Amino acid sequence: MVCANQIQALRGKLGFTGERLDFLKYSLNLESGEIFDRLRNETIVNPTYFYILLSHYAKANLTEKGNLMRFGDMLGGNAYEGAFVKRAIAPIAKLFGSNLKSLVEAAKLLNGFEVKYKDASVEIPAMPKIPLTYIVWEGDEEIQAASNILFDSSASQYLPTEDLAVLGELTTLRLKDALEKLGI
Repeated sequence: MVCANQIQALRGKLGFTGERLDFLKYSLNLESGEIFDRLRNETIVNPTYFYILLSHYAKANLTEKGNLMRFGDMLGGNAYEGAFVKRAIAPIAKLFGSNLKSLVEAAKLLNGFEVKYKDASVEIPAMPKIPLTYIVWEGDEEIQAASNILFDSSASQYLPTEDLAVLGELTTLRLKDALEKLGI
């Protein structure tokens, strides 16, 4: 299978090292093809979209980091922006808008770290060469919390825009999983 060959070619390439491909606390065994979720302590039953993301990522060439940009400003991003906001960005404001410290703690479980934008922000390596920057503006009784996700401009060199939307949604879901694991 072409997909399997492409994924196996990621060994030692584009930020992956060793016999496993680790990202977002998922671990893909290159020999068996099994993907284990280290946050939930379970094997992924239907890993098809992981395989698709990884096979597309395997086709990339290493490129230098650039500037941060909104998803809608990426090539073709405006076509997916509404769905991306609904599925990846809006849940972040709901989850973390009233508890900013929990964003940082959840990101740490995903090998992320705090950065200094607005009220709270973190950078999470969604894939080894594709960091996502999550930004949250705190809400209160008068003002609703808001959020955004910024991509490095080099991200489109690693994955097509549609896949970046999926990766953003997956990373948001992982932040939710991390928050549950923390029990916050």
